[in-house]
Amino acid sequence: MATTARRSDELLQREDRALADVIKIRFYPFSAASARGMRMIDADGRSYLDMTGSGGVAQTGYGHPAVRDAIVQAVDRQHTAMLCCHSHPAATDLAERLCALLPGDFEKKAWFGTTGSDANDCLARLLPLATGRRRLVSFVGGYHGTTSGSAALSGHQAQAAVIGGGHVTKVPYPDPYRCLHGPCSRDGCSLKCLEHLERYALGAVSPAADTAAIVIEAVQSDGGEIVPPANFLPALRELCDRHGIWLVFDEVKVGLGRTGTMFAFERSGVVADAVTLGKPLGGGLPLSAVVGRRELLDVDTYSLFTLGGSPVPVAAGLATLDVIEAEGLVANAAAMGRRLLEGLEAIAGRSRLVGDVRGSGLILGVELVGDRVTREPAPVDAHRLVYRLFELGVLAIYSGLHGNVIELTPPLVITAAEVDEFLGVFERALADVEAGGFDDAKLAPYAGW
Repeated sequence: MATTARRSDELLQREDRALADVIKIRFYPFSAASARGMRMIDADGRSYLDMTGSGGVAQTGYGHPAVRDAIVQAVDRQHTAMLCCHSHPAATDLAERLCALLPGDFEKKAWFGTTGSDANDCLARLLPLATGRRRLVSFVGGYHGTTSGSAALSGHQAQAAVIGGGHVTKVPYPDPYRCLHGPCSRDGCSLKCLEHLERYALGAVSPAADTAAIVIEAVQSDGGEIVPPANFLPALRELCDRHGIWLVFDEVKVGLGRTGTMFAFERSGVVADAVTLGKPLGGGLPLSAVVGRRELLDVDTYSLFTLGGSPVPVAAGLATLDVIEAEGLVANAAAMGRRLLEGLEAIAGRSRLVGDVRGSGLILGVELVGDRVTREPAPVDAHRLVYRLFELGVLAIYSGLHGNVIELTPPLVITAAEVDEFLGVFERALADVEAGGFDDAKLAPYAGW
């Protein structure tokens, strides 16, 4: 065991000297060497059950043979191409496929970039141009990216140093557990949050007649895995239609089957005017997309990236969609998500630290609190818990505006046996944290969010 620690420490020390701190969000001393299926292997051969899916990227698990073969064949055929100047068939194939997947009775087109950040940046640029309206509305807790335009849309504390654009108004996200108007049911709420949006945001700060779009995650991810009340998105769609405002969904982390439907917004029965995609779209390679109304994506301006829609990531994207469909991963996400949620709820009933368990398919959050009555966030306990999970062979992270929500976004290939394995380790780790005596000195080098 000492040898393993020394090898990992050596690699992390080298990284610390060479790799910029601004690229890191670290929770424990892990150095990845390889991965297969649901498991990641560290530099010394120790296997970890990965409940992060590399941030919701590894939809088909690690090293899926169909995705690997598609990548290798694309490399051999043509490893790069400048889509902005030169057509290549695979990009057209993927664009057609994404347009066909997006619900809605209107003409659609697709745009390709390299990251979720640049997809949301593309939206931030094109929406005012396409509509002739200058303003946008987004939500507190939303994490839409790190480029200037996407960061301006964001309302997450990690982006607080970015001076947002004066044309973006941020409103509270509907959170049944921490609603500003009091806790509400996940089955439906009073919609006072929507009344606030219409009266305050659209009535004063971002006049409805000058608001191009409302940008939202159907399940808020980095804001704390928040599932809005069931009646919220249909009511938001109605509000947008009434004011001629487009409704746009950031599906970068929650789309492509993760919630048990191909797109997260489909669970509510609404139609999107456009969506952004990224993370799992390229099968682990850099690829993003905006899919939406033709009038948005044909507006007379340039929004292009030399490597956007390059042949190898596009091939991986097509293979990823094939695997999702052929192996029934959307249905598996729904079934395994229910199993995981029910198991976590049972554990929560025996815990003094768990205030709330929530999720949709295979994006789940466990919110830790110091007091279940006052709901005081417990961020230090969240850090202790993910570190203890790491020590027991499970990779997880925490998220949320208070840094107190354990985020679970495993690959969609997870099995019932792996769900049960995780639940057993999670209960043990939680009991260890609740028992006290955790050495907090171990946390110091790993600040997380």
